[in-house]
Amino acid sequence: MAITDLPLFSMLRTRMQWHQERQRILAQNVANADTRNYRPQDLAPLKFDPSKIAMAATKGASGGLTRTDVGHFNVAASSSSSQFQTALGGTVETRPSGNAVNLEDEMIKVAANQMDFQAATTLYTKSLGLLKAAIGKR
Repeated sequence: MAITDLPLFSMLRTRMQWHQERQRILAQNVANADTRNYRPQDLAPLKFDPSKIAMAATKGASGGLTRTDVGHFNVAASSSSSQFQTALGGTVETRPSGNAVNLEDEMIKVAANQMDFQAATTLYTKSLGLLKAAIGKR
């Protein structure tokens, strides 16, 4: 079994990709803060199906995971198209130009996204270290 097939690493990798895509969308919102009639976008929250998590955990323990759906992550997939669902921002304020981007809100989202990404990256790194220690490579 490849290390990338472990459920924990797969979920963390998906989470980090979600944060990368969200950062791109938030940066696009900030870049278009003065564009006429621009509406900010955001990603829908990432949710993992509890039944699939349990199934992945039992399959992972028995020795192998299989790709059961075309929507599952593929390493060779292009990173230019998003696999995550976007949603329009729920802002109430709209300027006379029709622009609804609130820079303060966007920067708060960017900072929170960065902290969440760093937490996922740290957890991924610590989990790799734990596996290395378990096999005696540390």
